[in-house]
Amino acid sequence: MEFNEDDEGPEPVSPTGQYFNSSVLSICVLAVLESRIPIKDSSAMSLLKNVFLPINSRFSSIMVSGKNGEKQWKRVEVKLENHVNNPIFPAGLTPESYDKYLNDYLSRIAMERLPQTQPLWSIHIVKYPTINAAGSIIFKLHHALGDGFSLMGALLSCLQRADNPSLSLTFPSLQLLSNTDEEKTSIVKSVQKRFSWVINTVRDFGWSLLKSSLIEDDRTLIRSGNAGVEFKPITITTITFSLDHIKQIKHKLGVTINDVITGTIFFGTRLYMQAANHKLNDEQSTALVLLNTRSIGGYKSVKEMVNPDAESPWGNQFGFLHVSLPKLESSNPLPFIWNARSIIKRKRSSLAVVLTGRLLEAVKKFRGPEVTARFIHRTLKNSSMTLSNIIGPVEEMALDNHPIKGLYFMVVGVPQSLTITMLSYMGNLRVAIGTEKGFIEPQKFKACIEIAYQKMLKAAREIP
Repeated sequence: MEFNEDDEGPEPVSPTGQYFNSSVLSICVLAVLESRIPIKDSSAMSLLKNVFLPINSRFSSIMVSGKNGEKQWKRVEVKLENHVNNPIFPAGLTPESYDKYLNDYLSRIAMERLPQTQPLWSIHIVKYPTINAAGSIIFKLHHALGDGFSLMGALLSCLQRADNPSLSLTFPSLQLLSNTDEEKTSIVKSVQKRFSWVINTVRDFGWSLLKSSLIEDDRTLIRSGNAGVEFKPITITTITFSLDHIKQIKHKLGVTINDVITGTIFFGTRLYMQAANHKLNDEQSTALVLLNTRSIGGYKSVKEMVNPDAESPWGNQFGFLHVSLPKLESSNPLPFIWNARSIIKRKRSSLAVVLTGRLLEAVKKFRGPEVTARFIHRTLKNSSMTLSNIIGPVEEMALDNHPIKGLYFMVVGVPQSLTITMLSYMGNLRVAIGTEKGFIEPQKFKACIEIAYQKMLKAAREIP
């Protein structure tokens, strides 16, 4: 591979980018776009060359080591034919059969490590109709390139509004918590709340440190705890929920959409664990809830994000919260939402996430990025599941005149048996569930989440 001559020198790789592309971690994002019409890829190469590659120099760069051992992004000549894949499945099958082929294909590419000798992305054009789409376009993007917010911004640069390309896509509010200015002011004025804030910071940071180093979750029906689980095949299933119905629960309980869906997933997870055990269970299980640490009011353009002084810069800008799954103590599902809200709100308001970030910086400075990557690996492995969410556009999008009827993503390469992601799009919330194949029963787990959602909706509607 030949290097391009470029006036700009190599760009330093962010600390998180180095952690996610190390000897112990190789974490990627699979973004699946479901086309409403059959896919024609005649213009795929020109679209990638003229639209995708110019989005950010990292899509045309490889990660190399500098003179002092620090990782850098080095621009190279991109051979698009090495990045574009057109899988061949048997002809003449039913959409149900192609669904299985697509799932098996997703599992295979999830396990494959992207070559380090070329830019860390690939695209897969699946022209076979499944139950949900006439064809599928899969982007595999290494997490070292950026976080979900950055990568979503990149994909949006390739997409247009299906109804009117001249108009901009719009997004629902990015606010996850419903704190008011009065509430924030009262916290500042209240000595008691100041004291609680300090106590919560110490407790949350201490607990996070213990969970990342010494204390493992129990081995349960959602956590095998086996070494090398990140290299095992996965199964990806998805569920679609109406945002209007979620908002009904939200308004009834006076919480946020994030509270509703997190509580529902926790409740459904406990139902799965109980159904398989045939008894109430009290195993210790912890979820890592990923938190976007940007202070933003909406998606920024890619041009804005790559600006060095950007309010919301390109890259990995997130932290994680350790949240224990509530116990299943009664048939009433609503406490799961209230518990999730209370715990996440308290942890977000403490400085635990900030202190954890400072700790990682200190470990990197004194021990190096590989040791820090092992610390993050233990953090993930010691927990039972990871939850992350991204907000998508309200309107239908189109990619090269192909209307996109559905959209979901999955984080792969994580040393856990269970990963759950959420993405809003066109008035719906698409929940994707990644499970360790042969360990978690994907259809049974999916059914438990659906049952939990229906119970939540029914209980909320019964509130006067």
